Amino acid sequence: MARSPDGSLGEFLAASGLSDDADWSALYDVPRIRAMMLDAARAGHALSYSEALGKLGFRFTRPKMRALCKTLDAVDTDARAAGEPELAVLVVRESDGLPGQGWWTGREDYKGEWTGAQAQRFVATLQKRAFAYWKSR
Repeated sequence: MARSPDGSLGEFLAASGLSDDADWSALYDVPRIRAMMLDAARAGHALSYSEALGKLGFRFTRPKMRALCKTLDAVDTDARAAGEPELAVLVVRESDGLPGQGWWTGREDYKGEWTGAQAQRFVATLQKRAFAYWKSR
């Protein structure tokens, strides 16, 4: 396994974002993640999971992605309560530009497959709604 220049495996893992000792608090910072998502909405572009994690100072790992998704759920809960469009729809997979499977779970406004052309159209509609709403504010 690779090591940091000083030879410490622990320091290499921490620098790589793979250490259990890493400070994950940014992943649960609802105001910070909301602000990041508002910036993306105002700029009119989606973020990949890797980009979103990178903006928070992390490399992509599945556990960190799952933590981010839980916080995005909280961001969207607050948005719904305020009558605002959802923002989690702006965080997507690099492979197909769609949110991950968990985002689709339990949706009452969509009943199709969570991949493919129908899903792309649905996501594009929600993203455009967020872009238009936040560009005007």
